[in-house]
Amino acid sequence: MTGVGAEADDPTLVRAAQAGDRQALELLLRRHHDRIHALCRRMAGNDADGLDATQEALLAIARGIRRFDGRSQFSTWSHRVATNACLDELRRRGRRPTPGLPDDEAGGPAVGAHASAGIEVLPDRLAIDDALAQLPEEFRAPVVLRDLCDLDYAQIAEVLDLPPGTVRSRIARGRAQLALLLAPGNQDAPPPRPTDRTPGGPPATSEAPPA
Repeated sequence: MTGVGAEADDPTLVRAAQAGDRQALELLLRRHHDRIHALCRRMAGNDADGLDATQEALLAIARGIRRFDGRSQFSTWSHRVATNACLDELRRRGRRPTPGLPDDEAGGPAVGAHASAGIEVLPDRLAIDDALAQLPEEFRAPVVLRDLCDLDYAQIAEVLDLPPGTVRSRIARGRAQLALLLAPGNQDAPPPRPTDRTPGGPPATSEAPPA
């Protein structure tokens, strides 16, 4: 037992965890669990896959804690690990992103005022889940990191290993596509929500969630 307790800040807990203190690691994971789960839930688009991706992300953080060099905030690093774990989980389950617009393609949908305002001002959580599930992952990840996790553009660029200009472009295009998907008349037939948990087994019934 070290002297590290729940009141310790992230850098203190990280150093203790890197030195082998399991209590410090558990405190760190518990502190950031809700934020990581919220990210994975939105990225995955449903509760079942969100929980699986959250577990994968927490395991990846625990396994990789010794490699964290402290050059960024722990929260930024953990966002990167969680985003990658979530995308890996979806790819492993065979859910491919739908084709999207290239970042530099001219003539894409203009970003309206309601689109650029962010996810938090858009209606109905279930409709947002369905719309996010239709976004290509290269748009979905930066939009979720910006509008749900409240990261700034520099942090998102670091998490996704992208130039800041590309991050801004992808967020703008992702919000524009969300606005179109959430427009009246475009929500009548949402795509099937992936819920199967066992390859080859019978599909589970679809769940309706609660950002």
